[in-house]
Amino acid sequence: MKSAAIALEDGTIFYGRAFGADGLRYGELVFNTSMTGYQEILTDPSYRGQIVALTYPEIGNVGTNNDDNESYKPHVEGFVIKELSPIPSNFRSLEALNAYLKRNNIIGVQNVDTRALTRHIRQAGAMRAVISTVDMTPEILIARAKESPGLVGRDLVREVTTDEAYEFTKEPVQFSWSPRKETFDAGLLVVAYDFGIKENILLSLTGMGARVRVVPASTPAEEVMAMRPDGIFLSNGPGDPMGVDYAITEVGKLLTTRTKGKPIFAPIFGICLGHQILALALGGETYKLKFGHRGGNQPVKNLETGRIEITAQNHGFAVRRESLPPELEVTHVNLNDQTVEGVRHKKLPVFGVQYHPEASPGPHDSNYLFSKFITLMRDYSRNAKTY
Repeated sequence: MKSAAIALEDGTIFYGRAFGADGLRYGELVFNTSMTGYQEILTDPSYRGQIVALTYPEIGNVGTNNDDNESYKPHVEGFVIKELSPIPSNFRSLEALNAYLKRNNIIGVQNVDTRALTRHIRQAGAMRAVISTVDMTPEILIARAKESPGLVGRDLVREVTTDEAYEFTKEPVQFSWSPRKETFDAGLLVVAYDFGIKENILLSLTGMGARVRVVPASTPAEEVMAMRPDGIFLSNGPGDPMGVDYAITEVGKLLTTRTKGKPIFAPIFGICLGHQILALALGGETYKLKFGHRGGNQPVKNLETGRIEITAQNHGFAVRRESLPPELEVTHVNLNDQTVEGVRHKKLPVFGVQYHPEASPGPHDSNYLFSKFITLMRDYSRNAKTY
């Protein structure tokens, strides 16, 4: 196999063996601690602009299939692992990981000391990097890493959002832990802003009987309310929330629009980037974390119940707690670093969480949040909605 290199802007270089596609790409180098779900990670639009290193040592064991994609294609800029399993062994596998990455033009590097790489990022922080199979010259690679754009202030949402609105009609697979459709009122309409939405979020909503209409990230608030939604969902997505100023503006309008002195309103639920945009629209601030939270094993405390949830997470920015306005209260905190993991409005049916309750991949401790959203929509639709 060909040689490959990952060069960081601080001058550090890691070498390995190439697989997948050839070429040179740049992005922010981050690590993910999940033990399973590499195909979901590859196809999560939230990883746009990032080179992802996995801490689990052997990857590719189960190959790839058509059912585990979170979007229509992989979005990572590069993929770094310790060891590639040469032979997939799973009855669902349709294509080996090496062939899958090559077909989708994603550069992979194996035989990398991912333990040392992860320790370096934890100490120095996530940083700009270049991954290459075509040029091994250290000085050139480091210079290109330094010249590459970072994530701060950059709008990556425009690169992953849908071009036009569509109805999501795919039927979800029902598991033993899934809430049943019969539990809820069928037909409630959710309008979902696509900032880089994961398919399993959409499946979580339709799995409870909701109708889901997905709209582009720049859709005006007036168009959304004209659809007469029972609820509005703000999705996950890549990069810095401050780079998506148009979305912050429209969400602000959704929170303040009135007619004849009465609110034109529907319950709002935000996840990850959507949670950050919600906080910004209400006057809060966000900031960049040193190396972010990415993995399926992050402990979060629910301050309303006192219970601990093990959660799936993927974010490099967070909401600044001291910046939150009086009408927002913190509902969840990360037990590793006490960062904000959830907020809710004290008067309006509006809430958001930083982590991923659809957990794909990951634990299912937090899937109750979708039930909460459906219940809010049902109750508000019956008692308080004004158009």
